Amino acid sequence: MLNNEYPLEPLFGRILSPFQRFIRRTTAGGIVLSVTTALTLVAASVFGDDALHHFFEQPFVLGVGSRFELKLTLHHLINDGLMALFFLMVGFELKREILVGELSSMRDAALPVFAAAGGMIVPAGIYAALNVGTPAAAGWGIPMATDIAFAVGILVLLAWRIPKNLIVFLMALAIADDLGAVIVIAAFYTADLRVEYLWASGAITALLILLNRAGVRRALPYALLGFPLWFFVHASGVHATLAGIILAFSIPSVPKVGAIDFLNRIKELREAFLQQREDQSTGDNPLNNSEMAAVAEAIESAAVAVQSPLQRLEHGLTPWVTFVVIPLFAVANAGIDLAAVKWGSALGNPLTIGVALGLVVGKFIGIGAFSWVAVKMGLARLPTDVEWKHVLGAAWLAGIGFTMSLFIAQLAFTSAAMVEQAKIGILVGSAISAIVGLVWLYMASIKRAA
Repeated sequence: MLNNEYPLEPLFGRILSPFQRFIRRTTAGGIVLSVTTALTLVAASVFGDDALHHFFEQPFVLGVGSRFELKLTLHHLINDGLMALFFLMVGFELKREILVGELSSMRDAALPVFAAAGGMIVPAGIYAALNVGTPAAAGWGIPMATDIAFAVGILVLLAWRIPKNLIVFLMALAIADDLGAVIVIAAFYTADLRVEYLWASGAITALLILLNRAGVRRALPYALLGFPLWFFVHASGVHATLAGIILAFSIPSVPKVGAIDFLNRIKELREAFLQQREDQSTGDNPLNNSEMAAVAEAIESAAVAVQSPLQRLEHGLTPWVTFVVIPLFAVANAGIDLAAVKWGSALGNPLTIGVALGLVVGKFIGIGAFSWVAVKMGLARLPTDVEWKHVLGAAWLAGIGFTMSLFIAQLAFTSAAMVEQAKIGILVGSAISAIVGLVWLYMASIKRAA
């Protein structure tokens, strides 16, 4: 047994363990995002949203030489750069669900896909009807989105009261919704295209596909190509976050070693490790035994080989995206001086009303109606133990647009005033959807228990 050479280790372990347990919780991302948003709104109301705006509009330049350069602000770096990591995670989730998850078969995917379609079409229709023929019409994509961190985080709060398959359904719906949002961004919120940069993006994409087909499973080559891919996609006029989706789909999802081979290899290495320990008199510390150290390294390599690059990257990126990227995005985009808002005129503005009604009413009607029609026509089926009251509760929670809605609002409008109006609609609509959805499912769970 190794001597304890680190007397402070138990103390630090006791201090850090609550934080480690919190980070592993499914609700952690939603809690951090909620707290960050609340603090941002308080800061904007105390210091004024102009202070936040000036801070995030500080300019700087990225590039090589004078030909390839990008002039950005801190705000753009977060929205166009760091959010590419968020979309990389979205791409990982999409790829996993399509290959082995709820979207892997038509029968399982049918209900969340129909629900997501209704949850996009009806909110967009409500918004468009209220803003047709006005400059605000470009914001029709704003209420189409669902914030998976908030929605699933709230649903997990009721996890012991609701069917487990309802959480799976909402996650699949939100992921399908993300796919729809990505398509909308690519097709309708793309600036003027620059062909030379598109060709460069295509060349890098071809290299990524070549790496995939060649069986390259190290993350580094993909990461090195990911940076120029982001640069050229951004410079082409296509939104740079799509580089994250392209990169995610190019990364291999099949491990180098299968489960059976891994188990056999671990058995061999375990025996070798025990043999070295018995043969040597150097104690348990591998520092004193090079053969034991070599076996330990081989065990580590085997553990890496049985995981796909997609799994490893998703596992490594998730805490950074959840606890750094998305909160930074909230700070940079959610700041509204609530004290300065003229609520009467704001809530009477068609843009604000369109966003709020799209999220609250549009999501509920769209998801509920499309799901009902799909099931009644035999095109889909309700998940095991899930009833219609649960589907409708999930439909309310899907009205929490927040992250993706704020993101699309930034793309839809160049006017700061219109972006502010959209933010108010997003905050109001998302808050109402969260409260109603939570109460609805809580009441449904009481009736279920009774």
